[in-house]
Formats: sequence, structure tokens, C-alpha cells
Amino acid sequence: MQLFVNDLTVIDFSYLCVQRGIVGESWIVDVLLDGSLNDENMVLDFGIVKKQIKAIIDDCVDHKLLLPMQESALTVNDSNDNNDHEYVDFNSKRGAYFLQSPTCAFAKITAKKINIASITQHLHDIIMQELPDNVHGLTLTLRPEVINSDYYHYSHGLRKHQGNCQRIAHGHRSKIKIYKNEQRDTALEQQWCQRWQDIYIASTEDVITPAEVQLSVDAKKQLNSNNLPDHHYFSYHAPQGRFDIAVPSNVLEIVDCDSTVELLADYIARQLNAADEITNEDKNTYKVIAFEGVAKGAIASV
Repeated sequence: MQLFVNDLTVIDFSYLCVQRGIVGESWIVDVLLDGSLNDENMVLDFGIVKKQIKAIIDDCVDHKLLLPMQESALTVNDSNDNNDHEYVDFNSKRGAYFLQSPTCAFAKITAKKINIASITQHLHDIIMQELPDNVHGLTLTLRPEVINSDYYHYSHGLRKHQGNCQRIAHGHRSKIKIYKNEQRDTALEQQWCQRWQDIYIASTEDVITPAEVQLSVDAKKQLNSNNLPDHHYFSYHAPQGRFDIAVPSNVLEIVDCDSTVELLADYIARQLNAADEITNEDKNTYKVIAFEGVAKGAIASV
């Protein structure tokens, strides 16, 4: 007998990639269980599937930075600055990234690459340990949303958030809709998706100096060696602990606001309005529908 739940959850996370750097991602999760009927004549109660299995998935990977532990470009060590924190040093073709975060902000994946196959296996092994004996098969399907327009991948952190959004390197794969004078403008959408492809978005509020940042000894040596391109430094304290990150300037946008989807929608709208003023273009109206992952987002108008 088989039991299925489609669209069980959406996992929003970031991962380390040698080619692309830190990549924000959003995947939809479907679940299929194989098993015999229990005393209630069920394979498993839907309530358990929706709550327990979803909770396991969320706890394992959602709103975390996923680390490919078999990748030689990655180094992970316990922090010397804070208990239950870790340093992460990573060299990619787009630049070097250095972080310190509470241990709970990272997911260590036994793989050389983070992809659907490696995360599916990681989740499968953990979930199977928690299922009752009558369930003897589990199929997880992780899939990106089908988007027939432009989209972008971004990573960020929210210092004021009480939940897991406070983690400084989690992300999303998001589409966007832009209306100029009440008409959909796909050219503007494409421009913003190109601008924010695999971007790290940080707030001016979180900017710190190199002297203030807490990173590994090796990270500080590399950053001080002048062999690396220009980096910017960000840090904040949140309920889960202290978060630090050093990001190359070529994969970064620093915004004058928090990076909530509400304020990012407003930021884009304001940027479009400001661009018109620079070019002396006639006054236009803009409506920005910004998505945060799948099926949720915010709308801003100027």
C-alpha cells in the first residue's frame, strides 16, 4: 500500500557551490510512503506525515546553509569566539566566503556537491529512522517551482527575525513581476533577475569593519593577504547567537533597508523611480510583486 502527500512543504535554504558561490534555493517536497496497514487501517496518519515528517525536513535543511563536506574547497571548524558556533571558509570560482554562525545555522551534507540527489539521500536516511515499523519505503521528490519567466537566486539574513530567518546565509529562488504604468514590463524583470542572480543581499545596518569581524584565523590571514578581491563585512547578534560573514563585492548588493521581502519590493520600486529621475524620464508609476521562494511575497508601489 502507498500513501502520498504532494506539496508537503517548501524548503528555502542556501548552499555552497564551487562554480556559483553561495546560492539561494527553494524546492517543493513531495512524499510517498510504502507500507502495510497499521491497527487504524492506515499506512500512516496524514496528520503525522504533515507535522512530523515536515518538522524533520524543516529542522534538517530549511533556512540553513548547506555544506558539501566532501568538497576540498570547504573548511569547517569550531569557533574560538563563541560556544556552539562554527567557522566556515569556502573558496569558489566567484570568490571566497567566510562565515561564523551558530552550529544550528549549518547543515552538513556528506557529499561533494549539493544537489537534489544528495539532499534527497540526506533527508531519506534521517526520516526513515523516525518512521514506524509498518512503513518500509520512502520516496522523496524535491523539485523547483516551474517558472515560465525570469527569476533570481538570493541569500540573506534578518537580524530582527525571531525565527530561523535570522540565519545570515539562507536564501530563496524567486520570480518577480514589475508593472510600469500598469503594464507588465518583462524587460525590467529580466534586468533585475540578472542583477540579483546568485546575489548576497545585505543591509547597511549590518556593516562592520574588518577589525570587528569574528572569523577563523585562516580566513583573517587570507583577507589580510591582499590576494583576495575586495570584501565587505557584516555581523549581528540575534536570538540564536552571533552571525558574521565576509562577502566578495562582486556578488553583493547592500541595501538601505532590511532584506525582508516587503522592503526588497519597496527597494526595487524606489530604485526604478530613482533611475527615471536620473534620466529625466517622465514620471512613471511602478508596482513590484516580489516573491520570497514559492507562492508568497509582497507588493510595493511608487
